[in-house]
Amino acid sequence: MNTLIDTAVKQAELRAQNLPTDERLKITPAAASHILRTLADQQNALGLRVGVAKSGCSGFGYVMDFAQSVAPNDFVFVTQTPSGEGVLVVCDESSFAMLKGSTLDYVVNGLSRLLQFSNPNVVDSCGCGESFTVKEENPIHV
Repeated sequence: MNTLIDTAVKQAELRAQNLPTDERLKITPAAASHILRTLADQQNALGLRVGVAKSGCSGFGYVMDFAQSVAPNDFVFVTQTPSGEGVLVVCDESSFAMLKGSTLDYVVNGLSRLLQFSNPNVVDSCGCGESFTVKEENPIHV
């Protein structure tokens, strides 16, 4: 990483560390290992970017992509795989308001394998589980 990227990552990581512990995004060891394996094929990715976008019949859906950069209002959550390798998960501020306190896990169910959120802010979801509604007021305490 170059110096500008290092600085941006450190600032965003500090923002995340200043959050109350119960509001931070938690990444399970299984999710961290899966993210690290996935990132191995991506030359310019800093980590995984997670977020929320308008989607489906209930209002919002989760989005994930490779993080190519870190913006000033992003949060960076650093976690380690069971083997001790570091993994970055990046989230923009507006999405984080709907994700705070969530846990990101890697779930294997039969032939299905996926990154899955357990989100305490969800108050309703559609029948297929692809979209959700969150609490109206959910301020971030930085």
